[in-house]
Amino acid sequence: MSVSPETTSKPNPIAQYAAAESSAGAAFKDTARTKAEALREATVALSHAIHAEPETAYQEFKTADKLVAYIEGQGFTVERGVADLDTAFTATKGTGELVIGICSEMDALPEVGHACAHNMIGSSGVLAAAVLGGLADELGITVKLFGTPAEELGAGKVFMLERGAFDGVNAAMMVHPGTDEESRHFTRAINDYEVLYHGKTAHSAGAPWNGINAGDAVTVAQVAIGLLRQHLRPGNLLHGIVTKAGEAPNIVPGESSMYYNGRANTIEELEELKLRLFKCFEAGATATGCSFEIKEDWPAYSEFRNDYPFSATYQRNAEALGRTFDNADEAYLKEKAGSTDMANISLLIPTIHPSVRLNAGGAGNHQPEFAAYTVTEEADEAMWESGLAMAWTAIDLALDPQQRARLLSTRIDHTTDTGVSHS
Repeated sequence: MSVSPETTSKPNPIAQYAAAESSAGAAFKDTARTKAEALREATVALSHAIHAEPETAYQEFKTADKLVAYIEGQGFTVERGVADLDTAFTATKGTGELVIGICSEMDALPEVGHACAHNMIGSSGVLAAAVLGGLADELGITVKLFGTPAEELGAGKVFMLERGAFDGVNAAMMVHPGTDEESRHFTRAINDYEVLYHGKTAHSAGAPWNGINAGDAVTVAQVAIGLLRQHLRPGNLLHGIVTKAGEAPNIVPGESSMYYNGRANTIEELEELKLRLFKCFEAGATATGCSFEIKEDWPAYSEFRNDYPFSATYQRNAEALGRTFDNADEAYLKEKAGSTDMANISLLIPTIHPSVRLNAGGAGNHQPEFAAYTVTEEADEAMWESGLAMAWTAIDLALDPQQRARLLSTRIDHTTDTGVSHS
């Protein structure tokens, strides 16, 4: 990663939250490390096994089976098919009042497999949960692992959140491999839109005047979107693909479709962007005489709200394990921000989503070269270290009276939450 001199000279914005480790915490961490070492080989094997059989959104049956077998072997009580999602699960251990949620993502990307390293994310999550599970009652916590489907496409966590799977959780965390090492995370709000145009087929040479060209509707809409881009707010993005443009060159296209993402800095800006994008879709229909329909199959992902004390605790623990952080300027992080359904949880309770660096020879997320790198020795070590760092972080938060009280003051209740219950 390259950053400007003025960026590197700025102090770490979360340094003020660093706290000294207690002697009691050190003892718990020694026990946690011993447990993590004992599980290292099995956890690496799990990551590789998930990588070898990638499954896309809501089809993660084998992946869920592998994660469940691992965590059931650690004495967790598992519930499958939660939130009416076939592959989603929860695994629980402990009876303490402080409920710590850990997310294990499962889905792969179409065609390129685990190019966002969900094999590492799922495995680091179960490692952290397993390590904490043996200490839960002594720490006064309940450990709750979430097997979350469809992060890449499908809003699995948002459906789980809305349907009550996360109820009672006080804090949540996961890690995400990438090209940088950061304890803070910034994302854009996003939603997905499928637009379908319905025209009328005709012979392209013999009677084109009898046709209504749905392929042209796509073209007009894309031109309108291209012109709209110069008027978008900074940080707002539109990108998409044509999924159908016609049947054959000698047939006037009777059906066409596009799939678009709209991204914005906040969920409020996303709604504004959506209205403008829909006008572009409508323009395609108006210009060609087609009818059209727009489908939104799942809820929007929100922007991410960082919890700085939580992030600082994770960074200190990861550094103790040998991880080094970039601590880039927030403007840089926001400029390259993607999107995640973990963000919706972050609006409700203290949440972290640190990035874990992989030096994949210049390749980055969503590239096949990055997918191949997620089962290298470096990736295996990064997965193990970040899983243990999450466990150590939970130990610190559970033993710090001030942080524990702060976390206990927030909890998810899907029947009343508005998305603004903590700051």
